[in-house]
Amino acid sequence: MATEEDVKQRQIIESRARNISHNVRCTECGSQSIEDSQADIAILLRKLIRDEIKSGKSDKEIYKKLQADYGETILYTPKFDLQTAAIWLSPVIVGGVAAGVWAYQRHRQRTNVHIMALNLVRGVPLTPREKETMLDILTPPPPANKWWWPGK
Repeated sequence: MATEEDVKQRQIIESRARNISHNVRCTECGSQSIEDSQADIAILLRKLIRDEIKSGKSDKEIYKKLQADYGETILYTPKFDLQTAAIWLSPVIVGGVAAGVWAYQRHRQRTNVHIMALNLVRGVPLTPREKETMLDILTPPPPANKWWWPGK
């Protein structure tokens, strides 16, 4: 008969194995963990994990072995490195660049070129006709309707 110590040891092994199995993707199913999958490879991987635990390996060592044997995609939580950071941050970077371009265009549209030019020639006597001609030349045209900007 099994002693109380053996029962506790089996429960600990089973708990660790289930925890690891929930974090490992089934290579055949793809969308299920090996704990939830009934594919042959999932059954073999669950047995491998239990054998590794019984041999005294830590969870980290088991994850590394699985990753080395089956590739990084077998784990649901990939390691965080420069490549992963670039993938996750690329939408933020693209959004920031788009916002910057949009803000720059809005700034250019709102800049009063004719007022800046009048300030440059302030103190230079201009006839009313010259002032009118200068304003006609320097006043920017009204903004064109943009297909991406509703209401303008």
